[in-house]
Amino acid sequence: MQIDIKTQGFALTHALHEYTERRLQFALTRVGDRIRRVTVRLLDVNGPRGGPDKCCRVRVMLNGLAAVMIEDVEADLYRAIDRAADRIGRTVTRRIAHRRLRPDGPDAAAGNLLDL
Repeated sequence: MQIDIKTQGFALTHALHEYTERRLQFALTRVGDRIRRVTVRLLDVNGPRGGPDKCCRVRVMLNGLAAVMIEDVEADLYRAIDRAADRIGRTVTRRIAHRRLRPDGPDAAAGNLLDL
């Protein structure tokens, strides 16, 4: 799984890069074979003014499905990364499971042949 991490408004430290990558690997490990690319943008929305302005935006490109995007804003950047990673993991897993259960999905055609 390819993870691209970029920042806007501050420098990306090695520790922040490693933390973000580790959290996303953990959140997406079960569905990693269905993922083409993960793009992460870490932003400081208000700059030096402070406040709940640290944003973590995660976009996951899936094989054969539409992209999934999650954004979380918190005062603490690590908290924003944690929440975004948890949410993207649940959302991607749900999207893939929903695709498998749809009657017009690729698995449905094989099931219909067995009913004959």
